[in-house]
Amino acid sequence: MNITKIIASELNVKEWQVEKTIELIDDNNTIPFIARYRKEVTGSLNDEQLRALDERLTYLRNLEEKKETVIASITEQEKMTPEIRKAIDEAMTMVAVDDIYRPFRPKKRTRATIAKEKGLEGLANIIALQMSGKPVAEEALAYVDPEKGVESAEEAIAGAKDILAEHYADEADYRTVIRDLTRRKGFLVSKAKNEEEKSVYEMYYDFKEPIHKMLGYRVLAINRGEAEKILTVKVEAPEEDIVSYLKDTIIKNRDHETAAVISEAITDSYDRLIAPAIEREIRNELTDMAEEGAIEVFGKNLHQLLMQPPVSGQVVLGWDPAFRTGCKLAVVDATGKVLDTVVIYPTAPQNKISEAKKVLKALIAKYKVTLISLGNGTASRESEKVIVELIGEIPEDLKYVIVNEAGASVYSASKLATEEFPNFDVGQRSAASIARRIQDPLAELVKIDPKSIGVGQYQHDMNQKRLGTALEGVVEDCVNAVGVDLNTASASLLEYVSGISKPIAKNIVTYREENGAFKKRSELLNVPKLGPKAYEQCAGFLRIRDGKEILDNTGVHPESYTAAEGLLATLGLTKQEIVGEQGIKLRTMIKLKGRKVTDLANELSVGEPTLNDIIDELEKPGRDPRQSLDGPILKSDVMELTDLKPGMKLRGTVRNVIDFGAFVDIGVHQDGLVHISKLSKKYVKHPLEVVSVGDIVDVTVMEVNVEKKRIGLSMVD
Repeated sequence: MNITKIIASELNVKEWQVEKTIELIDDNNTIPFIARYRKEVTGSLNDEQLRALDERLTYLRNLEEKKETVIASITEQEKMTPEIRKAIDEAMTMVAVDDIYRPFRPKKRTRATIAKEKGLEGLANIIALQMSGKPVAEEALAYVDPEKGVESAEEAIAGAKDILAEHYADEADYRTVIRDLTRRKGFLVSKAKNEEEKSVYEMYYDFKEPIHKMLGYRVLAINRGEAEKILTVKVEAPEEDIVSYLKDTIIKNRDHETAAVISEAITDSYDRLIAPAIEREIRNELTDMAEEGAIEVFGKNLHQLLMQPPVSGQVVLGWDPAFRTGCKLAVVDATGKVLDTVVIYPTAPQNKISEAKKVLKALIAKYKVTLISLGNGTASRESEKVIVELIGEIPEDLKYVIVNEAGASVYSASKLATEEFPNFDVGQRSAASIARRIQDPLAELVKIDPKSIGVGQYQHDMNQKRLGTALEGVVEDCVNAVGVDLNTASASLLEYVSGISKPIAKNIVTYREENGAFKKRSELLNVPKLGPKAYEQCAGFLRIRDGKEILDNTGVHPESYTAAEGLLATLGLTKQEIVGEQGIKLRTMIKLKGRKVTDLANELSVGEPTLNDIIDELEKPGRDPRQSLDGPILKSDVMELTDLKPGMKLRGTVRNVIDFGAFVDIGVHQDGLVHISKLSKKYVKHPLEVVSVGDIVDVTVMEVNVEKKRIGLSMVD
């Protein structure tokens, strides 16, 4: 295979781009580093293209290895022919290679192998060739051998049919056609094991859908229903078409008396050997397709969640709500440092509301709390009422925000949380996490397994390794896109930085604790196990505020400092002059001087894409790309589900995006669903075309079901 050519065609990019990227990957460069600092080499491929390229490269290389193994095995058996070799060389999938190898794969004892041991292969060949002038029963008499276990002509014919059935089942071309027919004309069918039983799978109790029309979320729902033993599921193949195809292809002479025997062997081959295998393959294909789609949606949701703008400069009171065990509170200063923790009991069964308010008022006054971050878990509604009453009773300008606490409990019980807060219990850790995740969602959420963050669909039902790898890539891209403060970042955040492993992340934190804050990026080379290659990969993504080198607080890579300084000198600027809130419009200055970026790039011996990135960084040093997005909705009042009426227009936050719509938080502790048909007046193929997690959207209430706690919303005016 020409892997470079294949990938270039699939990704619709140039072959040289793929070739150069493969060289960079093979030289242990990370995807974020290649995407950000090797644009000239790759032709500015973005991180999404690069990850797709890397994934496809791995698959095709594994395919090459599999082909080599198969070729070696068939050659060793002395059964290799030019036709088989050509078929293997042209195979483009693992399934195709498996189909070719099937007849040569060492088998367990089957009905066919037993028949061959009885010496019936010759009879099978006579029947298959349809050239004998004798009746089949007469030919079979020659193969009757009681010593070999063949007592009669009927037994001999039965054994021969077993041999033929397995031969047909192993034929790669037949399986390819049958697989295609099943995909195009087959149905996925599910039935209830007990139709009287109530469950969330009721829409699948009598379900039938063409395989080629199956939607991913339905496949995953049916899989779960089957796993929970509520549904029975099968693939309904176009059996008549398949058997007709096999008979038309295999039986050369319909009038020959062997035709009936071959026909029986074909039917047996399909029913006993081919159909079950193809059904497994089709089910696996559907699941793979569904998982791929679900992982893509989960990844985009996670990206949007992690890239939510931080709420900076506020002292936050994190509130982990509960009933019997009390509400855990943690006051966190603007830098994320925990100042105080306490437990209050304003909810049932204690209902100590007055006492709780006293504690809250004291905390707010003492630490000048400006924002309460309330988790959306159990007792959140009751806690919110207390907060709203409190806001009306105090002089301070206090707001609150409802935070999705998914994963907070997972984090609070983790080894990482124990190391970070050794003297806190799980409730205090959870409250601190809830406070911090509004201050800086990215820095806090990287401490949690991405699968536990709760912005996906059926994430616990899919291949966990595949999901984990994809989501870790998303987190890695987000962390490196934002950049990390070298002097404040936790080890859990640092380990997502390009080129930094878990051990190196811990070494950085240890070095910082022992030697004080980093003054320059180059000091990283003093960190144990962080060599020149790791430094090259990570340096550009790490920031040092108020350090000795101003460029260390930008995304300019140290390898480009000379070019950056040369650019500033050309424009008559010093590095000190670019520091400031507004920044300097360098592009305007370049135009006013009558210069072109292309010419400057040549003069400074740097690529034009790199120079453009340098200009962007110098215009706003230390900028946070998240600041351009909508922040969370801060509230000071409360609304109940019963307050909602059809026709009401509200503003809400998108909490989750799934295949059939988006869930929007409108402030009543029950997210409303905007069905895909209500997202836009235009046709929408997938909700992600219209909304993303964290978007602030205007919605109209369409339907309210208080009993089932369901809210139907529309974004169409």
